[in-house]
Amino acid sequence: MTNLNSTITGKDGSFGGYLASPGSGRGPGIVVIQEIFGVNQGLRDIADGLASRGFFALVPDLFWRIKPGIELSDKIEADRQVAFDCLGKFDLGAGVTDIQAALDHLRRLPGATGKAGVLGYCLGGQLAYLAATRTDSQASVGYYGIRIEDQLDQAGNIKHPLVLHIAEADDFVPPPAQAKIEQTLGGNPLVTIYKYPLMAHAFARVGGMHYDKANADLANVRSQTFFRQHLS
Repeated sequence: MTNLNSTITGKDGSFGGYLASPGSGRGPGIVVIQEIFGVNQGLRDIADGLASRGFFALVPDLFWRIKPGIELSDKIEADRQVAFDCLGKFDLGAGVTDIQAALDHLRRLPGATGKAGVLGYCLGGQLAYLAATRTDSQASVGYYGIRIEDQLDQAGNIKHPLVLHIAEADDFVPPPAQAKIEQTLGGNPLVTIYKYPLMAHAFARVGGMHYDKANADLANVRSQTFFRQHLS
């Protein structure tokens, strides 16, 4: 079981999450959206890092309907199989509903400023895009989001700023998908797309097979600047 220290009340029931709070006790909120590996140490570290920069950061357990409290490693083959099985069973619409509940939870916290956004990776990158189209997230960031190209009919619903980090050598987001995303979203003044030449999927996952510190640092600085601009 993962280290879930917060309970979120959602439309379909209550579920867990990991909450990291700023030392000042005051700040905007960011919902950190998981990859397919659940709320693992990597996601908790990201939340802790955001808290150190003055944000309330909440990682909701979006697989709670399938297997609550799941925590998997990308380095263990058996864990990877479980992760892909969970992905196959995951309901995107229910996930977006849970993200809205997490945003609401952040805004109700003592010391919260009322502003809140989302940050997601892989599956979470797709959900960050969907959050920009279906929730009241005030600033959304997605890293190498999968299957965004299948959801572009919702692009007209984007009301707040969105950043997408795209890895050019991403096996899960091939060049035709990247081109479709750029063609549809590239002209939207609310959307900023950053591309990372030669980078593979999950280039920003610390300790991962394709981790690239230079490009991860660049993407992270861009994300931090974006959140400070739109949530401060």
